Amino acid sequence: MGADPVAGDMTPGGSRITVAIVDDHPVVIEGVRSWLATEPRLAVVATGEDPDTVLAAARPPADVVLLDLRLRGRMVLDKVAELSGAGRRVVVYSEHSDSETILAVLDAGAVAFLAKHEGREHCVDTVLAAASDRPYVPPALAGAIVGDRRTGRPVLSDKEREALLLWFQSMSKASVARRMNISEHTVKQYVDRARIKYARAGRPAATKAALLARAIEDGLVRADEIGN
Repeated sequence: MGADPVAGDMTPGGSRITVAIVDDHPVVIEGVRSWLATEPRLAVVATGEDPDTVLAAARPPADVVLLDLRLRGRMVLDKVAELSGAGRRVVVYSEHSDSETILAVLDAGAVAFLAKHEGREHCVDTVLAAASDRPYVPPALAGAIVGDRRTGRPVLSDKEREALLLWFQSMSKASVARRMNISEHTVKQYVDRARIKYARAGRPAATKAALLARAIEDGLVRADEIGN
């Protein structure tokens, strides 16, 4: 079964968040499409059961990939890792909502996990948050995070740490962007991804002060690196 491009969902300016749905059950696809259709900021651009075919058919390219974890009888954690490694925002949704599976999905690079029983509101909010690189923690994911007894702190990339350090030094995100020779949007992504990593660890940091506290606690930055 191939991918089904979805025509007519985009506004003329192409400003809505584009979503690709990958599932091997047409009834599930139609149900999720109907949920997402209730939010005018979202547009489904392709659907189908094969991730590569769906993403190739998506026009314009999908901002978020909503991916069923079990396709044609096989768990596709490897595909989650592949797509995430290629820079895709992958939201995994599945009936397999045990903590071990959820944590494995996050370890593979998915930006969020959504249990299929969690309903329309959580589905819409998860996709909106994923598109803007914001953390959103629906109930099944929250349970897995709270129950996670693994040791270790969030691992930030060198660029994420550099952006945070400059931002903590009372620089605006625009100033950080100029200093790092990147866009302000990319700076925001680095900061938001750090917040997502802390949310996954069960240590949310919604404010700049909270994020700074977390980073100092974990030795990611030193207090003497922060200017007055």
